[in-house]
Amino acid sequence: MFKKMNLNDLLSSLDGWTAVEGREAIYKQFTFKDFDAAFAAMTKIADKAEQMDHHPEWFNVYNKLNVTLATHDANGVTSYDLELATFIDEVAAS
Repeated sequence: MFKKMNLNDLLSSLDGWTAVEGREAIYKQFTFKDFDAAFAAMTKIADKAEQMDHHPEWFNVYNKLNVTLATHDANGVTSYDLELATFIDEVAAS
């Protein structure tokens, strides 16, 4: 089960993520070498999201991936967003 988190506390725990204007959510854009690298990262992220039953809002064009995270059931951000954001950062760094 997720734990509701304060948006500012969550952002202070993450590198490069920002608050989404007008809602309690976090956002980050990732740039990969090419489309294949972006798609491979999305596949890893999708597997983790499915395991967690916590799915990102995302948009991909070529080597760019825009990710927004929020926990809709909590109407804000939670420990699930922290866990998934940390995983996404790890995938993007590898």
